[in-house]
Amino acid sequence: MNSDIDKLLEQTIAGRRLAPEDGVRLLESHDLAALGRAADATTRRLHPENYRTYNIDRNINYTNVCTSGCSFCAFSRKPGENGGYVIERAELFEKIGETIALGGDQILLQGGMHPELDIQWYENLLKDIKSEFPRINIHGFGPPEIAHLAELSGLSVETVLERLKTAGLGSLPGGGAEILVDEVRNKVSPCKASTEQWLDVCRKWHSIGGRGSATMMFGHVETLSQRIEHLQRLRQLQDETGGFTAFICWTFQPGNTQLAETPKAGAFEYLKTLAVARLFLDNFPNIQASWVTQGLKIGQLALRFGANDMGSLMIEENVVAAAGTSFRTSESEIRRLIDQAGYEPCRRNVFYELIDRPSIDDIS
Repeated sequence: MNSDIDKLLEQTIAGRRLAPEDGVRLLESHDLAALGRAADATTRRLHPENYRTYNIDRNINYTNVCTSGCSFCAFSRKPGENGGYVIERAELFEKIGETIALGGDQILLQGGMHPELDIQWYENLLKDIKSEFPRINIHGFGPPEIAHLAELSGLSVETVLERLKTAGLGSLPGGGAEILVDEVRNKVSPCKASTEQWLDVCRKWHSIGGRGSATMMFGHVETLSQRIEHLQRLRQLQDETGGFTAFICWTFQPGNTQLAETPKAGAFEYLKTLAVARLFLDNFPNIQASWVTQGLKIGQLALRFGANDMGSLMIEENVVAAAGTSFRTSESEIRRLIDQAGYEPCRRNVFYELIDRPSIDDIS
């Protein structure tokens, strides 16, 4: 191993903040084991507890109609195209009821940039959900959806966020970030929120007391330095607001997309990027594993490469599945994976508050 990289990792484990050029050097390294050891040591310093977490929720896509035309998406439909839908209340409530029956306390509510659904439609949606299921947390509408809704409704982002929060929005998912570099965004999602717009939605949400996650989808047209630029923008905003609860990264799934010829990034690239993210994002309290794109065994291995959370049971997932990748699990299985990795499995909510710590035998 390069002695300079070895020294850099030792300093990072001790708490030294990585510069962007340091992050690029680590991504260029092929010593996966060394990166994993450093990320694991950092995670143990930040999370010395003997447990690792997961949650139970359901990703409900309230519509697949979208005007963004992202080249990496196999799920959306253009306005008027066959297969487009807006979910009916009865179906939505049935999905939420099933989620609660399985122990879930949250729904992840995401759609597209629908050209006709205005702020009042969203307010009514949230109010109807909270009226029927007052205790469910609505983790909803990524920053691009918020930016689109503000433009469509002729309102400021601040006003949209305040109105949605009043109507029942509980937390903001970090979807639609892809790579927070406009050079990349202009290639893969030119009609979607810019880097500054994405960050500004999060900034304004945090400023009114909101919390939410941050994401990165990588392995398409970006360079290694652009991955680090993405992490740097997130770290800067977290320094400013402290409003991000967690970071989640996953590899682009090219199947059935306009980028179908792109080589699919595998477990090596995923684990390497995850480890570097844990080392670079020193102000993020939690890092999630992405078993949804990598499979359960790699998700379990991620707990030794910087992740302290297995993510969601993901009762339903449609977007990644549309690209041809579909992994499923149960609560007992996800708990066993955590247990086999050497930790006590603990269920949490979206704010990383522990819900329970039962024995693994209790739900066998």
